[in-house]
Amino acid sequence: MAAVLARALARGWAARGALRVGQRCLAAPGAQDGEVGKARRAAAEGGEEASGQATIFSKIIARSVPATILYEDDKCLVFRDVAPQAPVHFLVIPKRPIPRISRVGPQDTELLGHLLVVAARTAQAEGLDDGYRLVINDGKHGAQSVYHLHLHVLGGRQLGWPPG
Repeated sequence: MAAVLARALARGWAARGALRVGQRCLAAPGAQDGEVGKARRAAAEGGEEASGQATIFSKIIARSVPATILYEDDKCLVFRDVAPQAPVHFLVIPKRPIPRISRVGPQDTELLGHLLVVAARTAQAEGLDDGYRLVINDGKHGAQSVYHLHLHVLGGRQLGWPPG
């Protein structure tokens, strides 16, 4: 499976011209406060209870909202974040909507592993050889602003610690 995935990733990236390294980070200092505000609003609007409604990510999957797609297969979609917080910042989302990481169960084991493998392969293709960070926000206190599970992959510079 790993070889098939690697070939599919390479074909997808080459076809889209997405094999580039680096992207200027457009986020201003303090931009995280905007994300926290979005998360608070999302939670106040019903959070995961509103997950039956279409999210921005389900609209991207349906192609009714444009995105710079880096990779796609039958289980997931990878695309650039519209408000990057690092020179390279992309999201990995499952096509099957799962509102929060805290709501996964044993039936999600294979899918979650697949998301991590795709994240790693995409990071490699994006030239993140010196490392990167994977982030999954969960709920209001975790600053989750879209209630559709998504992995942030950030890299291209030295990231600070601790985050948040």
